[in-house]
Amino acid sequence: MNKEKSNKQKSNNNNDIPNPQWVKKNEASIDLSEVAFVNWSSGGSNSISGLLGFKSSRNYTDKYFSWRNDLKMSYGVNKQESRELRKTTDLLEINSNLGYKPDSLSNWYYSAKLNFSTQFTNGYSYPDTDNPISRLMAPGYLFFGGGMEYGKDIEKISVYFSPLTLKATFVLDQDLADAGSFGVDPAILDDDGNVVVPGKKVRRELGILVTNSYEMEVAENINVQHKVSLYTDYINNFGNVDLDWSLDFDFKVNNYVRAKFGSQIKYDDDVKTTKETDADGDGEYDEAGAKVQWKQFLGVGFAVDF
Repeated sequence: MNKEKSNKQKSNNNNDIPNPQWVKKNEASIDLSEVAFVNWSSGGSNSISGLLGFKSSRNYTDKYFSWRNDLKMSYGVNKQESRELRKTTDLLEINSNLGYKPDSLSNWYYSAKLNFSTQFTNGYSYPDTDNPISRLMAPGYLFFGGGMEYGKDIEKISVYFSPLTLKATFVLDQDLADAGSFGVDPAILDDDGNVVVPGKKVRRELGILVTNSYEMEVAENINVQHKVSLYTDYINNFGNVDLDWSLDFDFKVNNYVRAKFGSQIKYDDDVKTTKETDADGDGEYDEAGAKVQWKQFLGVGFAVDF
């Protein structure tokens, strides 16, 4: 009797352990917004915006390992009456997180995390479209490090701490590198403004990375996704924290139609701005330092999972 009970209990415990498996997901989406005016007494400009998106994930789990990989691509444009076509969103991002826990009942993982991001096309300070302020791999960002990660349902909620994370900033356009864009060392010039030593194309940092993310259904057919990343470098201004925080709401109408509201706040002390006016009258605009960056999106569109 005791032997039969013991075997039954052992069988139940084995059933609680998930079998090794890969979960694959793909999503393609398009979001549109449009405003049109005809004899509108209050005035206004006709405009149309579009955003293309693609997400793909390949996730592996068993009782000891978790390996999560995802690819994100998005590109958006806006066209207003009597104004050039302008880019609104441009992102290529790759993430890979590998975690191992020695105890199958624990929610703590020894973890290694990689993140890479850049853009597809040139960016401009509109209406100036002759002088790009960003390009493909200018900038490009790479984070790689190891630490500890907590997640009871790690694909839904995660807290990650890494005491050693490498951050590499790539500026592979020489003109932007010479200008010292995105924190790389600028070129050294002679008295006539000629380049003596070209600007460096890579900036390396080593610091602390803390991330937190969760995904939950706040109401029927309404999902929220939160992600925040905090990074500080040991050598350069330790305690000066780079912030990247996004909060997205998905409103599902049916299997294909959805609405989305998103907000993203960024701060990077290496990304400097310039003053809007030339205070000295010498034709050069002085540096105004780093500023908080904010982006917001609201759209209705179509999404297909496959």
